[in-house]
Amino acid sequence: MTSKYFNRELSWLEFNQRVLDEALDESIPLLERLKFLAITSSNLDEFFAVRVGGLQMLDERGVTKTDPAGMTPRQQLDAIRARNRRMTDERYACYLELEPALAEAGLRFRRPDDLSSRQTTTVEQLFEELYAVVTPRAVNATAEAPLLRDQTIIIAVRLEPGPEDDEPECYAFIPLSRSIARFATLPAEAGYECIRVEDVIGMYADRFFPGRRVLESVPFRICRNADLTLREDFAADLLEEMELILDLRQVSACVRLETSDAISEETLGFLKRVLDVDETQVERVPGPLDLAALMTLGGLPGFDELRYKPWEPQPSPAVDLTMSMFDVLARQDVVLYHPFNSFEPVLRLIDEAADDPDVLAIKQTLYRTSRESPIVAALRRAAEKGKYVTALVELRARFDEARNIEWARDLERAGVQVIYGLKGLKTHCKVLIIIRREPLGIRRYVHFGTGNYNESTAKLYTDVSFLTSDEDLGADATKFFNTINGYAQVQRLRKLAAAPITLREKLLSLIGAEKEHKRQGHKAHIMLKCNSLSDPKIIDALYKASKAGVKIEASVRGICCLRPGVPGLSENITVTSIIDRYLEHSRIFYFHHGGDDLVLISSADCMSRNLDKRVELLVPVETPACRDRLVEILHCCLNDPAKARRLDADGEYTRPEPTPGAVGSQEELYRRACENSRQADQAKRLVFEPYRAPGSGT
Repeated sequence: MTSKYFNRELSWLEFNQRVLDEALDESIPLLERLKFLAITSSNLDEFFAVRVGGLQMLDERGVTKTDPAGMTPRQQLDAIRARNRRMTDERYACYLELEPALAEAGLRFRRPDDLSSRQTTTVEQLFEELYAVVTPRAVNATAEAPLLRDQTIIIAVRLEPGPEDDEPECYAFIPLSRSIARFATLPAEAGYECIRVEDVIGMYADRFFPGRRVLESVPFRICRNADLTLREDFAADLLEEMELILDLRQVSACVRLETSDAISEETLGFLKRVLDVDETQVERVPGPLDLAALMTLGGLPGFDELRYKPWEPQPSPAVDLTMSMFDVLARQDVVLYHPFNSFEPVLRLIDEAADDPDVLAIKQTLYRTSRESPIVAALRRAAEKGKYVTALVELRARFDEARNIEWARDLERAGVQVIYGLKGLKTHCKVLIIIRREPLGIRRYVHFGTGNYNESTAKLYTDVSFLTSDEDLGADATKFFNTINGYAQVQRLRKLAAAPITLREKLLSLIGAEKEHKRQGHKAHIMLKCNSLSDPKIIDALYKASKAGVKIEASVRGICCLRPGVPGLSENITVTSIIDRYLEHSRIFYFHHGGDDLVLISSADCMSRNLDKRVELLVPVETPACRDRLVEILHCCLNDPAKARRLDADGEYTRPEPTPGAVGSQEELYRRACENSRQADQAKRLVFEPYRAPGSGT
């Protein structure tokens, strides 16, 4: 019997395939295709480190419990590796198609055998620098394997044994650090030319081993298990425990070995013995390793014609740039949809709060930030000016832990009260509270977001910002923040729902209410937009609503374990997925609610980990103008005629049929943002405002 759920891991691989499809799409500019290919490879690195690593641990422990789709860890590993092999073939077919097309456009990858004399001189000079930096290490198959850094290029060198050698095989490893640029620029008469650093090492590998004959030089790369559990019950200091986790990742078990398909059986056999991997964990590729490194070439100057035409984030007509953000929010709530709307109002709100003498306190959750974050700088400045500043820093933001540890300590030194997450839970919600003294008393200004407080990703991810001075939401946000930062009992909230306490129950209640409306003969409609939909309880509730006749439309970018279009189960459910120039990241929920439209945003996806193991928020957006804007966004995404692929009951995603003049939802939303901004500017020019000298009053 076919399961009513899709397997989570295989669904994720199909998401990554949709990203790869963008790299294969000839209508997309070449460097953008190269970026999609790099993203596909980077995604796979994290997938193997976290998901495959976790499954491998379960399998090694003999766990045979099945997932909701009915698959054991071993069955999942077998299916993942079979699917990944096909994807690897497509990734490298894509690369081998892109390389000559890029060369024709002026961006060339040179190989050791096609260098000009001038380029050869440059490469020799580069090798002299590398020779001074890198250190080869002899490796014995019978000794303990050396510590090899995760996800970096390492050159395996097979040497002819000398008369003094006891071993029949003689090997050395030359590791390349992440500080060494992967591509070395070469002199070129036109365009841009480069060579891979591993090729430079391979050209001169014999110079590392005077008196020895190099039989083979081949690059390889390992991926280690990063799914290491934080044992907080034994950790006296969470900060110290996280630093230990980072160290352990460098010595954890190898889950994947990537190498060139030109590798000899002798060298491959040696690597498998030293790294303790079997054939199922080996990935031999017909091209360069680590295609994720191609991302660095996407920003090369002088190739604008090979990129998307830039879309400059537009100012929101709801935000008057001549007013302080406090005055704006005192008058009205504001919804921003990034990156079509600029993230600047959020940055300006925090900046103004840091410097405003009437601001008493700032409270904020921080999950991921940019390297030189203006938000972190503003919090530091606010604390130095004597304001009460509290930051809940989530140290377990995967692969950003080291950065978070560094600036969290910096905040503490500035006088910020820093709280390092919660025991047993990852804090993933995005909330900022500013408490300000005003003539009528204390007033709270709040920002809720679906994305991180990161001005860089706000230009790359689609996310919702909701800014408000609503009294109930401000009171709820304060209660919520104080609860998660102390030992207080969970308090009843007026409007917010929070995971892991009430968020799932709130969604289930709203889905159930739509089912009941339909049963009573009324109109019922659910629309949702999220990154992933895998929680069995949420899926089952949607199935029940579908059986009752509720129309359900879902835009799910990535993992979707719900099987749509199954007669008697989900025939009233449609699922689409949008992959486009921006990463779809917003979470928006709509319920017809008996004609009283209810719209909510959330930091949470419909995944068990978000609903059970993370601190998340579900926020109602009740202001009519803001609510209508979110409904408009939902309709636009759900009816995307160009980029939305539709999921069928067999797990296949189908592209829309090409329609002349059809544009994707992202292009349409940007067009609307530009038009709204233009109309707002035009309206301002039609208003004549007399100039008043400072201090002249009204």
